[in-house]
Order: sequence, then C-alpha cells, then structure tokens
Amino acid sequence: MVKSISNYLRCEGREIHFQTWGEPGAEPVIAWHGLARTGRDMDELAAHLAGTGRYFVVCPDTLGRGLSQWSPHPDNEYCLAFYVKLAVALVDQLGLSEFKWVGTSMGGAIGLLAAATSLRGRIRRLVLNDIGPELAEPAIQRIRSYAGSPSAFDTVSELEQYFRQIYQPYGWMSDAQWRRLTESSVRRLPDGRVTPHYDPAMVRQFFVHPDDYERWTEWDSLSLPVLCLRGETSDLLLPETADAMRVRGPRAEVVTIPRCGHAPALNVPEHFAVVQRFLEGA
Repeated sequence: MVKSISNYLRCEGREIHFQTWGEPGAEPVIAWHGLARTGRDMDELAAHLAGTGRYFVVCPDTLGRGLSQWSPHPDNEYCLAFYVKLAVALVDQLGLSEFKWVGTSMGGAIGLLAAATSLRGRIRRLVLNDIGPELAEPAIQRIRSYAGSPSAFDTVSELEQYFRQIYQPYGWMSDAQWRRLTESSVRRLPDGRVTPHYDPAMVRQFFVHPDDYERWTEWDSLSLPVLCLRGETSDLLLPETADAMRVRGPRAEVVTIPRCGHAPALNVPEHFAVVQRFLEGA
C-alpha cells in the first residue's frame, strides 16, 4: 500500500502543510481540497494515483485550514490571488516545472486562476471537481451560513454526525471514510469542545472579495485540456454553467457524477477511473 509523508514548507512567509504520495521522480499531480476542508480529503484519490507508480501527488492544506498556519491578515490573504501565490511558492520549492492539477471546489478555482496567470504553461491538465468560472448565488449563501460560524460539539462522534449531514452531497462514503474525514479535520477549543479545523475568518473572502469566483475572463483565456466533474444534483455548479464551459474557452469535457451534489468525494473506483483516464490523456 502506498503511504503518505507529512511535510511543511514556508510559502509567502506562511507555513503550509502538505501530504505527498508516491515517489518524487514520478509525474507530479497537485490535488487541492475545497473551501472548508483539508488536503486529507484527497487521500483515496492520491493513494490510487500514486499506487499506479506513475504519479507523485501533492495534497496541500490551504492557508487557514488543517495543519497550515492561520493568516494574520485574513482580509488580504484569504482570497484566490494569495492562494495562487502560495501554490507558486510551493511548486517552485518542490522543483516542479510542469504538473497536472485536480481541484475540488475552491481548489479547482485556485487551479483555474493559476493556469490563466502565474502558472500558465506549467499546469498541463486541469480537473475541476464541481467548480467553474461562475457560482450559483444560493449555494454561496449556503456555504457562508455554515462556514463562517462553525458548530462546536462536546464529542468527536457528534462532530462526525454533523459532517455526515452537511457533507451528504459528497455521495457515498464508507463508515471508515467518514471517521477519517472527521478525525483529520477536527480541533479542540479552549472549553474542551471540538469544531472543524479551519479559521472561521477564511469566509471573509466572500465579503472582502465578493467577485473572487467570477472568472469567465480567465476561463476564456485558457487553452489547456480541462475536465469538469459536475455532481448530478450540485447547487453550486449549475447545468447551464457547465454547458457554457463546454463551448467557451478551453471547451471542457464535462462528466456528470451520479448520486452526488457539491462536491463528489472522489473516493470510489468509478471516480478514480474518470480522473486517471483524463490525466493520462486518454
């Protein structure tokens, strides 16, 4: 079984945590998680890709999430532009000249912006997991409602039940996967209760940078191969947006993931096969 290694690097003056899977000499893939999550969400996909022997997978914790440092300047640093700077610093320090990118939700938006700007030409293939250059406003309001004021619980088991409820749109997950999702994204508060492991101030992105996810200009500038995975019942990436992505800019291949909303967990063989096929250029 492929094992991961926990790592830390200083990027743009901030300590960033990331997991690596596979051998550093293999073809690199950046796998970046969603808004209120951590790089551990990519465990199953990363283990599968690295297990083929072809890929070296890097799964960062975004600033303010997981084991990465929280920002001392949230209004300036919790935004896509700064996340792209962190990504550039990370891949440069790892010596990665070219790589492929798989991003869930926010992680896909970072990849999209990076591919259009600072990492243009270095990102060779881009997988967007239930994200596009335009987001549905009701979904943004839903995310803001829970992400900015994370719930706290007396026990980890209660937190797991909470995660099972709010992340039900991820689709099927085994009991072991739900447990790992919980244990890899929990922190204990001073009063002894537990809460999700992220800085609540990261939600200020939606107030200070209200148009951060409006990226049609960048989308239309892209020319690299793009695969868009859309959860069948996603409320964030609407069907009409996915349809426009097929005919504008890089003209993405769009694949609907059944029995999922926002965002598919990328945790079962059917998901692995779609992503791997695209990364291999099939």
